[in-house]
Amino acid sequence: MGDKRTPWYAKAMLGLVLAYIISPIDLIPDFIPVIGLLDEVILVPIALALIFKFIPSDIKQEHSLCKIDEEDKKKLMIIGVFLVMLVWTFCLLIFFSLHPF
Repeated sequence: MGDKRTPWYAKAMLGLVLAYIISPIDLIPDFIPVIGLLDEVILVPIALALIFKFIPSDIKQEHSLCKIDEEDKKKLMIIGVFLVMLVWTFCLLIFFSLHPF
């Protein structure tokens, strides 16, 4: 999505999908057993497949041939671990602030 040749509407749709994923507001509330999680399981892959179709094939082909070198892979792993730790820390802080011992 960082390629300047990627259409703006594909980037906008990806932003909307990401916002929907992290948003606490769902089409079907998650507290409903099984059905509550189906909107993410069904809608998100369909939206991502649609976004993938909007990206021109020459851009997809060019980027599929690119390989991530070891230094970039290490940076991505560090960022991923940091983000996961940040989310868990935030969740624990909220939990302990709502349930003091």
